[in-house]
Amino acid sequence: IRQLLHNEFGIKTQKVNDLTHKIHEAFLEDMISFYKNDSSVKPKHNAEVTFQLLKGKRIKVALDTGFSRDIADTILYRFGWIKNQLIDFSVTSDEVKNGRPHPDLIYTAMKLAQINSALEVAKVGDTISDLQEGTSSGCKYVIGITTGAYSRKELEKEKHTHLIDDLLQVVDIVTEA
Repeated sequence: IRQLLHNEFGIKTQKVNDLTHKIHEAFLEDMISFYKNDSSVKPKHNAEVTFQLLKGKRIKVALDTGFSRDIADTILYRFGWIKNQLIDFSVTSDEVKNGRPHPDLIYTAMKLAQINSALEVAKVGDTISDLQEGTSSGCKYVIGITTGAYSRKELEKEKHTHLIDDLLQVVDIVTEA
């Protein structure tokens, strides 16, 4: 935003900073309103059942996201995942130095969960940067889910241990002996 305002519109530095802040604040308000109210915002198919099954097997569930804490909490509260104790932890991009594909989000979740080795972690995600994050973290399982942002064909190009079509498959993968 800063570059556009400065380079394309020739706006001076202090004015750019003020406008950038206002634009970002408007963006956050719009995002929070969307995730709070839009009827299209729903949990991924089988997400809640998967969380319940994992927690029933005493496996900790942590979510990491490129969203900021205020947006993530809007979603987590709307879905009832905090109130219903379906997740143990969440880590957002504004709580770490580097977002995906760097390992910071996973390492922070590991610290919260008191897990010392990424070989005890399964990273599940629907984007290329999710898979890169799991790989850069050294996770035992790097699982791509094909029902999201990228197709199976696109995800196949990235390092992974598994590609799945249903989140329920995570339970079998992480509990296999």
